[in-house]
Amino acid sequence: MIRSMTAFAARERAATGGTLTCELRAVNHRFHELGLRLPEELRAIEPALRERVAQKVARGKLDLVLRFRPNPGARTELRVNEPLLDQLSRLATWANASFPGLRTDFIELLRYPGVVEEEPLDQAGLQAEALALLDETLAEFVAAREREGAKLAALMRERLDMIERITVQVREWLPDIRVALRARLESRLADLKLPLEPGRLEQEVVLNLQKMDVDEELDRLQTHVAEARRVLGLPEAVGRRLDFLMQEFNREANTLGSKSVDARTSQAAVELKVLIEQLREQVQNLE
Repeated sequence: MIRSMTAFAARERAATGGTLTCELRAVNHRFHELGLRLPEELRAIEPALRERVAQKVARGKLDLVLRFRPNPGARTELRVNEPLLDQLSRLATWANASFPGLRTDFIELLRYPGVVEEEPLDQAGLQAEALALLDETLAEFVAAREREGAKLAALMRERLDMIERITVQVREWLPDIRVALRARLESRLADLKLPLEPGRLEQEVVLNLQKMDVDEELDRLQTHVAEARRVLGLPEAVGRRLDFLMQEFNREANTLGSKSVDARTSQAAVELKVLIEQLREQVQNLE
């Protein structure tokens, strides 16, 4: 499945003690690079988050943000450390008996560190909910990449069709170009008004035909078109493979232009290079 490297997805869900929000965005990049922003409550699951993203995304510069908002006004369960409070009570009783002017405030006892404790947040539950939310966000993110990738693939197939049409057209022109080349050589040699060695004309014709022979380049261009179409149908990430193919396309178009002895093939080489550059720009967006 062809996927674009650029995408954005965001999901939100109620969680233990509050609300979790997950945002994932990506732009083009040669490799897989993930930046994370997490609340303190979720630091422990950073390796698991990275692993899950890497399983779904092969390339791109990604930013993953997870936020946790505690419920406003949520009631917190309080626990009293009874052994500690009992110990402090005995000390207060002794102090009151030993120092008659001293009065111990009960509220002050409750403020003593460790006497009143808040019920700890269910970290395991919150972390499990965060991973589930990431899975939902990743599914939306990958779907967005695939939708954009399908559009890019359609544009690329159009340009591949145009490249194929140009190569077929150039091949159809070659017999006429060879005839015209022979006629030009005969005319130039006739203008010299010098006696020719037997077979000299044929040697010149063969030599020039060899220099302008582009059958091999046209064959390779058609092979590259077929390979690009095949790669576009593969289920895995294909950006790097297509990037290499674009270099091969460009090499053949340059050779075709350098061997051209006809205005039509020169123009065809220019058109090919334009189409190949358009293809290359689209490939840069693919995972």
